[in-house]
Amino acid sequence: MEFGIAALVGHLDHADLEYPATSDEIVRALGDPEIPYDGSGSSVALSEAMDALPKRTFDSQSELLDLLHPVFEEYRVSTSGSLLGRIRAILPF
Repeated sequence: MEFGIAALVGHLDHADLEYPATSDEIVRALGDPEIPYDGSGSSVALSEAMDALPKRTFDSQSELLDLLHPVFEEYRVSTSGSLLGRIRAILPF
């Protein structure tokens, strides 16, 4: 199962986007998908992840991915330490 940046790249590869692009343009082009951020399938809406970024316009896909990587990592780390995160990790759903 792909998650984080790898999962997002799958969506970006099929999108009709030109850079520079704004957060709103990217979310609209992709349809605001839920992006899994860990191996157990926990996910976050792309728009929510984009809201955590320090900028709203991206000159390239590479810049977008570089900025989103720590956001997905933070989601992964914050849920893995919670009780709900630990329960999700051991249950097959």
